[in-house]
Amino acid sequence: MTSETTEPTGDAVHPEDIGPHADEPHHEGVASRLNWLRAGVLGANDGIVSTAGIVVGVAGATTDRSAIVVAGVAGLVAGAMSMAAGEYVSVSTQRDSEKALLAKERRELREDPDDELAELADIYAGKGLDADLALEVARQLTAHDALGAHAEAELGLDPDELTSPWAAAWASMISFTLGALLPLLTISLVVASARVWVTIVAVTAALALTGFVSARLGEAPPGRAVVRNMAGGLFAMLVTFLVGSLLGTRIG
Repeated sequence: MTSETTEPTGDAVHPEDIGPHADEPHHEGVASRLNWLRAGVLGANDGIVSTAGIVVGVAGATTDRSAIVVAGVAGLVAGAMSMAAGEYVSVSTQRDSEKALLAKERRELREDPDDELAELADIYAGKGLDADLALEVARQLTAHDALGAHAEAELGLDPDELTSPWAAAWASMISFTLGALLPLLTISLVVASARVWVTIVAVTAALALTGFVSARLGEAPPGRAVVRNMAGGLFAMLVTFLVGSLLGTRIG
């Protein structure tokens, strides 16, 4: 029986070999990548589902193409603006908190560097290094970039790569708009007798694609993400269509 993991001996690794795996580039920060991914996927999914819900719901109440298109366009514009504003506000709050934490670390490093050095060494000792090596690592990292070392070890932050509210806002707005265009164009261009079913098929396929892409970009298994996206979208369209049909019958 063999173990699934082996401990490195260090004998086969030399200083010139130091570096990331070929398939694990580290030049792009994970936090920035996840920020864009989260905002983009959320925007696209929300654009697809919410606009599909609106146009399918209105189609359940009326066959008037103009009413369906107006409702869809209004939903697209309102949703895109709402997503952008919401992302900007939430990420700005996160960035303000990150800046406040970094300012606190700068002050502590300036006012009490010895205690900060001991604290950093204790963090590395807690990760498995012996006390002497942990202190030496802390000293070298502090000499190289004291704030960066403490921000990474204590806060999980990179001072040079804080979350960007504008990037999140633009990513959400653009992805929402692109996602919303699919159900809007589908239901407005297809003949009345088939528009709802064609829209449902197109939206389901789009949600499967966004679920797959988001999972692959996040290096996660795609199956669960695809099923989750499709189920949520289908449920939303079913509910809005039933509501639209009920209101269209009663009001009409």
